[in-house]
Amino acid sequence: MKCKKAPKRFDSINVIPFIDIMLVLLVMVLTTATFIKQGVIPVELPKAKATKKEDLKKEISIYVNVKGEMFFEKDKVTSKELERRLSQIDKKQTVVLRSDKESRFQDFVTVMDILKRLKHEQLYIVTKE
Repeated sequence: MKCKKAPKRFDSINVIPFIDIMLVLLVMVLTTATFIKQGVIPVELPKAKATKKEDLKKEISIYVNVKGEMFFEKDKVTSKELERRLSQIDKKQTVVLRSDKESRFQDFVTVMDILKRLKHEQLYIVTKE
């Protein structure tokens, strides 16, 4: 005569696989959110009738060439002149820094120091893939 065993009591749940899945989902959400913020993923925005149109400001470009010369837009400037011009623009204005790969690191740091001192919030450093 065979005797059936009583079913094993289920006292605990293994949550490790659940945590693994949640971490993967979190990484996917953060990665997608970063792409959307940078405009990599094309998104067609909905239309609204009651909106306030804000003037889109052109980005400001700063160049540092191989000789260490600095340019604000297309005008050659000294570091003091660069600081004066940057102090006259809005802190939320987008600033794009293009530094030659052969330029001295000190020239790059000088520009970064000026931007930090003036508390500019929108800075992009352009590189080549």
